[in-house]
Amino acid sequence: MTITAIIVFCIFALLGMPLAFALGFASLAVLYQADFELVVLAQRMLHAMDSFPLMAIPLFMLAGELMVKADMMDRLVAFANSLVGRVHGGLANVTIIAGTILASVTGAAVASASALGSALVPALRKHYPDGYNCAVIASAANLGPVIPPSNAMIVYALMAGSTVSVGGLFMAGIVPGLILAAGFMGLASWISWRRKYPLTGEAFNAKNAWLQFRRAYIIILMPIIVVGGIIGGIFTATEGAAIAVVYSLLIGFLVTRKLKCSDIPGILFRAAVSASMVGALIAFASTVTFVLTIDMVPQQLADWVLSLTSDPMVFIWITMALLVIVGMFMESNAAYIMLVPLFAPIAVNFGIDPIWFGFLFMYNLVVGMMTPPVGVLFFVMSGITRTPMGAIVKESMPFVILQFIVLALCVIFPGIVTMLPRALGF
Repeated sequence: MTITAIIVFCIFALLGMPLAFALGFASLAVLYQADFELVVLAQRMLHAMDSFPLMAIPLFMLAGELMVKADMMDRLVAFANSLVGRVHGGLANVTIIAGTILASVTGAAVASASALGSALVPALRKHYPDGYNCAVIASAANLGPVIPPSNAMIVYALMAGSTVSVGGLFMAGIVPGLILAAGFMGLASWISWRRKYPLTGEAFNAKNAWLQFRRAYIIILMPIIVVGGIIGGIFTATEGAAIAVVYSLLIGFLVTRKLKCSDIPGILFRAAVSASMVGALIAFASTVTFVLTIDMVPQQLADWVLSLTSDPMVFIWITMALLVIVGMFMESNAAYIMLVPLFAPIAVNFGIDPIWFGFLFMYNLVVGMMTPPVGVLFFVMSGITRTPMGAIVKESMPFVILQFIVLALCVIFPGIVTMLPRALGF
């Protein structure tokens, strides 16, 4: 049955069918082959989607859409610009700082890329070539799934079961995310200096920085409230996402006053479309996972891995190498749904810290959003700026290499990932 599912999925995926529906047809083929009642497909889909933690994903996406429409990005960009000053790659660094702050609200790379692209592309084009602009925005957007709250972490925790908590994964992403953001800024400055791109921005002025902070602090306060409440056990990730939506509405209507009642239907529609993509993947993949479990694929895979090595670190490196390849060809949410139920139990059998392994697994696939040929963020940026894919891929490679360097550091020095979660009791 497993072979049938793989063959049918690959055929439809190669024909260009959306992965969620390719998984659906693979599920139908397997159920037909095994002489199951087709009602099993509906039952498994309903069971997969009947999850309270899963509600956080559409709510965080809705909060991100509200932020963009309420023009909160303008205040964040102005604040970031006041911090950077007149340096090489100044506007690129502003983009990365804005992406870091935005990451602590949206939880998704594609949503961050869309917001940063619409807000910053016109200004970036005055100083840098389009390929470089797209690379910087895509890199800044890729902080979205790493810095909490993260939709990718929610999906991973859901698929891994009780072995790892959403709050623990959220805390695991803070230190690596900040290291990555600092690395992006350093790399952008070095590239701008080497290519002699013009200086941008004004010299740093403490008074102006304080003024911009006063305009933006109420927006910056939102992720502190949401993530802080989740860490402190005041509310769950789903409740935190709902609070983020209410907070965004209040800011949009009462502070920036850019949000109008007539905007709400369009915002809800865009958030629903984005969330439905993830929901469809999870729903259809649940049947495939059901089949894999019946065929005892997780146990067979575990036995095969144990026959290769009994060293946990060798298993980690094998998994990371495999995920690099998977990330190049498969959409990340589909990869979480199909592979986490297989690899997470093996990591537990090896005695590997589930938070550490979960973060490494998630982060590796996040980098895959910027690796060709199926780099989702490349397609997003090409669509926004009409820049050829080749130019975007070429300019993005230094930023991709930097992300893999940070991944290697997180493997070699687990404390980078686990220090904060352990200190907070996760």
